[in-house]
Amino acid sequence: MTRLHPRAALRRTAGGLAAAGLLAAGSLAAGAPAQADSPAFTLGGPAETALHPYPASGSPQKTSLALTVSNPDEDEESYGYEGEVTYTVDFSGIAGVAVVSPAEDTGADCTITGTTAVCHDYGVYPGLSGIADFGLAAAKGSTDGASGTIRVTGEAEGATFVPFSTKVVVGGPDLVMEQIPFDRETKPGDVQPAPVTFTNKGSRAADGVLLTLMYSRGLDIPERYANCEYDGEAGEEPQDAFAWSTALCSVEGSYEPGATYTLAVPLSVRATERAYYDTFLYRIHEDSAAQRSAQRAGAPFARGAGPELTLKKVTSSARSADLDPWNNQQEADFRTENTADFAAYGAKTEGAEGATVTAEVGYRNEGPAWIGYIRSGEAVATLDVTVPAGAEVTGKPESCQGVTAAGRYREKQLGAPRYFCDSSMTVRDGADIALPFQLKINEVVPGASGAVTVRNTWLSEPALPFDPDTSDNTAQLVLNAADTGSEDTGGTSEGTSTGTEGATGGDTSGSTSGTSGTTGSSGDAATSGSTTASGTSGTSGSASADSGGILASTGSAALMATAAAAVALAAGGVMYATNRRRAQQI
Repeated sequence: MTRLHPRAALRRTAGGLAAAGLLAAGSLAAGAPAQADSPAFTLGGPAETALHPYPASGSPQKTSLALTVSNPDEDEESYGYEGEVTYTVDFSGIAGVAVVSPAEDTGADCTITGTTAVCHDYGVYPGLSGIADFGLAAAKGSTDGASGTIRVTGEAEGATFVPFSTKVVVGGPDLVMEQIPFDRETKPGDVQPAPVTFTNKGSRAADGVLLTLMYSRGLDIPERYANCEYDGEAGEEPQDAFAWSTALCSVEGSYEPGATYTLAVPLSVRATERAYYDTFLYRIHEDSAAQRSAQRAGAPFARGAGPELTLKKVTSSARSADLDPWNNQQEADFRTENTADFAAYGAKTEGAEGATVTAEVGYRNEGPAWIGYIRSGEAVATLDVTVPAGAEVTGKPESCQGVTAAGRYREKQLGAPRYFCDSSMTVRDGADIALPFQLKINEVVPGASGAVTVRNTWLSEPALPFDPDTSDNTAQLVLNAADTGSEDTGGTSEGTSTGTEGATGGDTSGSTSGTSGTTGSSGDAATSGSTTASGTSGTSGSASADSGGILASTGSAALMATAAAAVALAAGGVMYATNRRRAQQI
């Protein structure tokens, strides 16, 4: 009998992770949804797990099997199902094919007896959660191609579970993508060849391959191949905050073990006039309808009208039993010599004493570049808003943090003299970030005004590194202008008066998390001036105060949150959290 350690921490992924197809290293399978008259949960995991063949000498290599449970509860405040849960994993179907071993920090408290594992846990959180991890290795005497099935069931009082089964097979193709030696420093208009090359280091041939190409908004692939499907221009809609395009190319043929293949004619990667910080991802899988569906992630695709993309054999080498699904992908980051003009705009409004008015301030990215920190997930910019004299903020966007007049931490979020509003990790070219504030006029002060400045997220070094034109970075928020024609608010939006006494909405929780600063700081908001609001790069200023940060997507779906970036990388996805240098603290 073997006991597995209890879970150290719940591993959850954002809904956008699955939608983005970032678990593409092995498509997840799950049963059909259960009936909704009681809590209904769906068990899942990889549709198929390939094992390294049993070696002639030495110990067999293990492969991890991660089992999951999905709770469709969409209530963000919900704790999900609360009660005792039992999961049963039947390994009898892989007898003689594979052996099972416990994995460290596996999740639920599991006991393995013979060919059955029984796992006890408490509760099922909303979204996708891990149940348990197991180690699988080819059994001694197993042959290449041998296979079996693992079955998983669940039980809890008052709840139902859709059972799950996964296939385990010994041997298979292992497509390993090689890195392309790109020039990472570019200028708009630069075109580079991309000779995509991979090797099959597995034990069997791949029957056709599926090449996935993903590129952020500042990049383009000029060719449109007849055997490729494309999901349109990156970030062509305002809500496409993360601005990824995807091309899926199916190439027929048998790709032998030990052989290396490359494109017969390299495709091209071009830095467009929008380029600044950009990423190009290239991934290879054995082709199948299931894999194509997983890579599409529900996004619409259109087939190209040009010649077919083809592959040619380069070399043959000794066979390798490196069945590793995490080496199918390579990525390249580009830094393009370009700029973006961020222009702030203020507002003019008026009202009587005791009235509440709405003033919409914000900024626009007038291009030409889109700005995206898609690796680190950091905010691109901060809108710094000073409240005019005689007024009190009674409602604010969720992405804005109330601070003192000096920019320091303040507990109470409404009624603050100043607000810091962080953008998301991307602000596309043409974006208009509008932030509505509700202001109660406690005293009519003719011509009262406050500054509206778009700046770097570090208060100590406010210059935006990509914006050399600072002349339009500041505008004015004016209340009861003495002379309505004399104040320049930098491109105003007219506010409206509600004529009410109190707040008409807004966030009173102060749930932004930028009050602690960054590692090594004192937690003083005047040091960093940064919150972690996500927002979109489009038009809404009322975004959640949760941290934004997701990679990359498959198809045109949005990226996941930064908290899930590490999961995405481990699953063969595009995003992982890396540190981009930010301005030095004061």
